[in-house]
Amino acid sequence: MEIPTDVQPHYVLFFFCLAFLVAVSVKKSRKSSQNSPLPPSPPALPVIGHLHLLSSTLHISFKNLASRYGPFMLIRAGGVTQYVVSNGATAKQVFKTHDIKFAARPEFGSADSQIYKDTLFSTLNYSKYWIFLKKICMMEILSAQQISRFSDVRKEERMRLLQVFSRKSENGEACDVGVELMAMTNNLISRMTMSTSLGEAFSLLKKYDLFGAGRKVKALLLRFDALMDGIILKHEEENQRERKDMMDILLRISEDPTAEVKLTKMGIKGLFLDLFLGGTDTTSVAIQWAMAELLNHPSALKKLQNEIDTVVGLSRLVDESDVPNLPYLQAVVKETLRLHPSLPLVFRRCREDCKINGYPIAENSRIVVNLYAINRDPDAWENAAEFVPERFLVNTIDAIAHDDPEDMKGQNFSYVPFGGGRRAALGLHWPLPCCISHLQH
Repeated sequence: MEIPTDVQPHYVLFFFCLAFLVAVSVKKSRKSSQNSPLPPSPPALPVIGHLHLLSSTLHISFKNLASRYGPFMLIRAGGVTQYVVSNGATAKQVFKTHDIKFAARPEFGSADSQIYKDTLFSTLNYSKYWIFLKKICMMEILSAQQISRFSDVRKEERMRLLQVFSRKSENGEACDVGVELMAMTNNLISRMTMSTSLGEAFSLLKKYDLFGAGRKVKALLLRFDALMDGIILKHEEENQRERKDMMDILLRISEDPTAEVKLTKMGIKGLFLDLFLGGTDTTSVAIQWAMAELLNHPSALKKLQNEIDTVVGLSRLVDESDVPNLPYLQAVVKETLRLHPSLPLVFRRCREDCKINGYPIAENSRIVVNLYAINRDPDAWENAAEFVPERFLVNTIDAIAHDDPEDMKGQNFSYVPFGGGRRAALGLHWPLPCCISHLQH
């Protein structure tokens, strides 16, 4: 078919622009490779880079690409260039060898709608204030002593969950396990942090991407802010309570004139927002994955039931004090987190020039560590894609029973369910063992 002559100039212009972009892209690529060696990278298209190779499940796309281009590769998505890490040896360089150099986080979304931008522990740049917040988390509000004070609260919430399931089963009602688990974890964290049950209120936060942009996000955060103001005021009026929750501890620190950094009310609210966003959805999803894997592997489920029957008996439910004596239960938790890490991708920003696998990484470069790929690396794990809790029992029963920090805290770089280094996720995994044991037993 003959193309109308009045359209031809547009075609010519289009192909001219396309040829120009290809030439610029090739020239830029050659110039970069001449100046400094680059990691392996898939063939890219002009302008969009590798976007055509990526799906909505980025961690799976990255894993598939890594199987062809290696454990350290360069990916371009539009105007964003990032280095993707997909095995334990390379992750060790990011999380340990150059830990301090990769202690920063890249920025996401718009700052206009994020009223807590400068107070969120998870997104703050590495600084004196961030170090202060990390110290508060580890030594005060999430210390073993503080967590143990609320063991009765966790038991009550687990029993409430079982009662909901039992009632719906007796009435023949459908039950959305995910919704009920989310309510339990929301209530559990709100009661431990603020001595009040706010599960439904905080579940609203999960409906939006709080690190995105838009008036809806800002309006939602303003509602959260007003809610927190009321809770803070109530705690200030009732500061003589015998059992101090996390809010009481943070208010005490905020009023301490000798504190190394001033903790403001906005800082307290930002820290609580982080606790809810990081501890509710991730915990409930991990429990659902554990139950799904056990139901799909009846032999593993039977082993777990037999262990609980032998150690705990049939007259009561598993208590938190029983967990150290249940190595197979611990192994089930670890294997679930290996296959299904709460955050499959970890993002870091390089604070100063360094080298990874011999390749120069410039300051402000973006690094993506694919925890999903590392935990399923066939070079590190036998039958890497299979659910095999027994792999954590081989010669490590004592370590599992004592919650070996080398495994759970990111020092074994082939097993990184929470990331690694000083910016590793806090890993609020203490509700998992008892919840899993209750639901299967």
